[in-house]
Amino acid sequence: MAQIRGTAGYSLNMNQNRFGGPGRDDATNDPSPLDAIREHTSKIEDWLENLSEPIKPYLPAVGRFLIVVTFLEDALRIITQWNDQLQYLHDYRKLYNGFTHLFLIVNVLAMTSSSLLIIIRRYSEYAVCGLLGVVVAQAIGYGLIFDLNFFLRNLSVVGGLLMVLSDSWVRKKFAPAGLPQLDEKDRKMYIQLAGRVLLIFLFVGFVFSGEWTIGRILVSLCGAVSCIMVVVGFKAKWSAVILVVILSIFNILVNNFWTLHALHPHKDFAKYDFFQILSIVGGLLLLVNMGPGQFSVDEKKKVY
Repeated sequence: MAQIRGTAGYSLNMNQNRFGGPGRDDATNDPSPLDAIREHTSKIEDWLENLSEPIKPYLPAVGRFLIVVTFLEDALRIITQWNDQLQYLHDYRKLYNGFTHLFLIVNVLAMTSSSLLIIIRRYSEYAVCGLLGVVVAQAIGYGLIFDLNFFLRNLSVVGGLLMVLSDSWVRKKFAPAGLPQLDEKDRKMYIQLAGRVLLIFLFVGFVFSGEWTIGRILVSLCGAVSCIMVVVGFKAKWSAVILVVILSIFNILVNNFWTLHALHPHKDFAKYDFFQILSIVGGLLLLVNMGPGQFSVDEKKKVY
């Protein structure tokens, strides 16, 4: 066995300076506060990952159903309030009688068929296009295109539909006619970026509407941080989980239409808002399942 030579034989620490302080290596090895925070967040993420493992296989199906539930509810509401819908379009929107019937029939058929196709994962690309057409048609037909709150909510719904489209393009080697022939990774990357950016617009509408209270300020700050993290793709999955929790609690407490009388004037509005927020929650669940995509801090960290 080789003899230990030099000062090492006297168990001298070369990293220790002459004044007894820590050497250079000891100083550089001290964890910074940022490293300590990152270590704790990683432990929390691992714990949440293990906790959510049993429900992970069901997230895509639940997310897809929640995304289209607002369209199914809207189709049912049109059918059950057929005469009221016709009267509103004719008297207030000044549409001709024949066109009002055609407008409602096309909307009901498009929403029902497209929603069912998305749920069963058949022709999802065409189904998403059909629902996007419904969003635009209703905004114009009902005169809500300049309503800021409606506009922001629908941007979030569109974001959820784009998440469905991204998921579909990844599962199927599909390139729509007329679009540049990007490879599969590029299509997923751009659509996921657009989807997660649009998803947060509902929360923007929430922040700038209603009266300011201490609770609302705290929720807005927490949600704003989560929204920024979703947009840039930093810890995007768990930021989306935080938004799901906030929106779900808000939805139950504020849009509790089941507590209102059947003739209450705000019952339909509360029901509409309730199911629309459910659709946005569905989009966030798809984001949790798929991840933020290539245009994100999380993915860049994996590369570097």
